[in-house]
Amino acid sequence: MSALRQLRWVAFLEGMSFLGLLFIAMPVKYLLDQPLAVRITGAVHGLLFLLFVSSLFRAASEHAWPVRRSLAAFGASLVPFGTFVLDRALRREEQELTSE
Repeated sequence: MSALRQLRWVAFLEGMSFLGLLFIAMPVKYLLDQPLAVRITGAVHGLLFLLFVSSLFRAASEHAWPVRRSLAAFGASLVPFGTFVLDRALRREEQELTSE
């Protein structure tokens, strides 16, 4: 699997887990007094975040991205829906590389 394809998959999963944590697990914790939802979802999200950083490092290294681009991609993982915006740019880059 190419570095960009791997980053796209992991970014999607990380973004979904982040949204699940924010919009499902946190309300369940505070509205229904069930902290286990955050504990489980948070652990899954934490693992996916580490995989995202690892995949980002691999893609940035293989494609010689400038530090600014790598930091922008990292920043996308900190903002809700950010990894989905990042995916559009990664998809374009992946298509350009495969069409060459």
